[in-house]
Amino acid sequence: MASTSVSPITLVVGDEELLVDRAVAALVAAARDGDPEVDVHDLVPSQVTAGRLAEAASPSLFGERRVVVLRSSQDLTKDLAAEVTAYLKDPADDVVLVLVHAGGAKGKALLEAAKKAGAARVDCAKPTKPAERLKFIKEEFSRGGRQITADAAQALLDAVGNDLREIAAACTQLIADTDGRVDAAAVARYHTGKAEATGFTVADRTVEGRLPEALEQLRWSLSVGTAPVLINSALAGAVRGIAVAAQPPRGVPEAEIAKRAKVPPWKLKTLRQQARGWTPQGVARAMRVVAETDALIKGAGRDPAYALERAVIEIATARNAGRG
Repeated sequence: MASTSVSPITLVVGDEELLVDRAVAALVAAARDGDPEVDVHDLVPSQVTAGRLAEAASPSLFGERRVVVLRSSQDLTKDLAAEVTAYLKDPADDVVLVLVHAGGAKGKALLEAAKKAGAARVDCAKPTKPAERLKFIKEEFSRGGRQITADAAQALLDAVGNDLREIAAACTQLIADTDGRVDAAAVARYHTGKAEATGFTVADRTVEGRLPEALEQLRWSLSVGTAPVLINSALAGAVRGIAVAAQPPRGVPEAEIAKRAKVPPWKLKTLRQQARGWTPQGVARAMRVVAETDALIKGAGRDPAYALERAVIEIATARNAGRG
């Protein structure tokens, strides 16, 4: 590649989706710094066939440069894993291959083959200890050119919980809404009912079918620097919650339903209210839109803001189409 900062083969290893998404986005951005016209193929195992993989990774007759991202590579079939392993022995000069691997025992042979081929490695392990999450918060503020006090970081963690995307969204919002060094008082002010737009507000208004408000919140959220991937993650979570709440399985305890929806139990009441008016067809359509938008944001498209606006319109329309 024209950009010397991008290795021809990179392993992104770990089970924390936010960190994985950021690592892949950084690699794609670095490749585009070297060549703005670089072609990006962002693939999950269900999209990968021998023919498509060979087409994406084969040397180009016309010299087009490409980035091929293989997500969840541990889930590739045996034959496709063997094909990737063979490619690793003789990679194309004009292709950057990014292998995303969860890091467990599954698919370990492919992981080892990539290491043997001299792949660069980016670790994206899920923070499991409070100290690691506090470190993440401090690093988020450093990324934004700001500082947060130790007690403020702890207060933020206590208020938001352990989900890394929610923590990142809260950090982004605090950076946008405050000046100077963030202290515990600033965190307390923000988390005592201040009604500002976040990715979660965008998602709530969208699945409620309140399109003008959803678009207004989306534009505000983007204007203050909320990462598009966080907004789409919130949309995905909201749609997933609607899917569970709209047709809850009989005889399943509330705690289990909340777990399936990936929300705290107290939010089930809100989810059930939001699910009114949704049809199974509408939910299926919304899920497709979220998946398509995820791909567009992660490299398949060139305008994340446009992709998100389109997603908000289509999801809200899918909900409103089911209203009687």
